[in-house]
Amino acid sequence: MTAHTIPVADFDYVVFGATGDLALRKLMPALAARDRDGQLPASARILAVARSSMDTAAYRAMLAEKVKEFHNATLAAAFMERIQYIAVDAKTGTGMDTLKTTLESRSDCVRVYYLAVAPELFVSITEQLAKAGLNTPNARIVLEKPIGHDAASAKEINDAVATAFSEAQTYRIDHYLGKETVQNLFVLRFGNALFEPLMNRQYVDHVQITVAEKVGLEGRHAYYDGAGAFRDMVQNHLMQLVCLTAMEPPQSFNADAIRDEKLKVLRALAPTPPEQCVRGQYAGYVSELGKPSNTETYAALKLEIQNWRWAGVPFYLRTGKSMPEKVSEIVIQFRNVPHPILPAEAGAVPANRLVMRLQPNEGVRLGLTVKEPGPGGLRVLPVDLDMSFAESFGVAQPEAYERLLMDVVRGNQTLFMRRDEVDAAWAWASPIAGRFTEKPPEPYFAQSWGPSAASELMTRDGRKWVQA
Repeated sequence: MTAHTIPVADFDYVVFGATGDLALRKLMPALAARDRDGQLPASARILAVARSSMDTAAYRAMLAEKVKEFHNATLAAAFMERIQYIAVDAKTGTGMDTLKTTLESRSDCVRVYYLAVAPELFVSITEQLAKAGLNTPNARIVLEKPIGHDAASAKEINDAVATAFSEAQTYRIDHYLGKETVQNLFVLRFGNALFEPLMNRQYVDHVQITVAEKVGLEGRHAYYDGAGAFRDMVQNHLMQLVCLTAMEPPQSFNADAIRDEKLKVLRALAPTPPEQCVRGQYAGYVSELGKPSNTETYAALKLEIQNWRWAGVPFYLRTGKSMPEKVSEIVIQFRNVPHPILPAEAGAVPANRLVMRLQPNEGVRLGLTVKEPGPGGLRVLPVDLDMSFAESFGVAQPEAYERLLMDVVRGNQTLFMRRDEVDAAWAWASPIAGRFTEKPPEPYFAQSWGPSAASELMTRDGRKWVQA
C-alpha cells in the first residue's frame, strides 16, 4: 500500500532560526520528504533565515547531510535549488529589507513564517515582519512551543502576535498532534460504535499517559535547563493528549468544533495539589550541564477532570529523560468485570486495557481475556489484539512535522492550538510550575523509570504504571 499524497498550493516557506537544531533536524528534512513524495509545487521556495553571516551555498552544504536520506542525487539537487539563505537579525531587523524584496517577487502565493526560535524572540520577529509590511493577508505565522514560560509571558506573546496577524493566520504548533496514532484517537473514539460508549467513569478505572525519552540533554543545555520537563512537555504535549483522550464528541470534524471541546477539558481541570506532583532529575544531569541545577528532567502528576464524563477517574501523566526506552503511549485501563462468575480454578481475570502507542512502532493494542485452548478445564489467559500501522498498512508513517507543515499551507488549523487553549492550559499549569522550583528534584538513576515518588503516586491509589 502506498500513502496518498495530495499536492498543496504554491508557497514560500520562511524558516526563522534556520541554523538551529529544530530546523536542521526536523523542519528541513520534513520538507525534503514532502518534496521527495511529489507534494511540493515546482515553484515552491524555502527561505532559510538566521542571524549567522553566510551565503546560500554554505547553508546548503550545512543542510546536505541532514536531508540526504530522502533523495537520490537528482532529487537532492532539485530540493537544494528551492532553498535560499537570508541573514536577518531578529532583534534589530537588519536584513529584513532583503527578505521583503525576495518575498515581493512572488506576492500571490501562500507565505508561511515559521518561528523555530526561542520564545523570547517571537515578539521581536512579529514586530519586524509587521514593520516591513510582510504581514499580508496571504501570510501565516507558526509559533513553536512553548508559548512563553507562564501565563503572563504567554499573554505578552499572543498579544504581540495578534497586533500583526489574525487568529486565523496564527498556527501554534505541537508536533505530537501530527502523529498518526494521535489522529487515530479521533477515528477510534468517534468512528467506532465500540469504544465511545465505554470512555467514561462507569467503565474506565484510570488513564495513563507516558512520554519517555531514552536520551539526556543531547546538546539542548541552554534551552532545557531554562524550561525543565514540566514546561517542555507537560504543559503542552501531554495536556494536548489529555484533551484528545477526554474530550466530548465535537459537532463535526471542523477545526473550531474540535478545539471548542478541547478547551472544555482544560477548563474542567481541577487544581493539582503538591502531593500529586513529582519531579526528578537523573543522575549525571549536573555533570552534563556543567553547573549546579534545580531543573527537573522528570515530572509525574495525577490529574482530575471535573465533569460528568470523567469525575472520579484519575489521569496519571509522566515524562522524563534518560528513561529505559523511548516510548509515548496512552493507556486506557478499564474497570474489572462487575461480578465474577468464572470458577476460581480458571485463574484471575485481568481488566481490559486499550493502549495507543504514539512512538515508536505506532499502533493500537487491546487486551482481552480468553479461554486457554485445550481440554484441561476452564482456564483463562490475557491476549492482545495488536495492530501495528507499519505491519497492517505496509507503509512508513510520515513524520509529524511533514503533515503539520503542509496543513499550514492548506490553511487547516485542526491540529493547532487556539489562543484560548493556550490561556487555559497556562491557567492550570502556572501554579504547578511555580511550586516546582520550591524544592529540589528527587534523584533517579539514568535509564530507569524515574524516582520512587512516581511509583508511590500510583501505589497509594492501589495502581501501578504500565511499563512499555
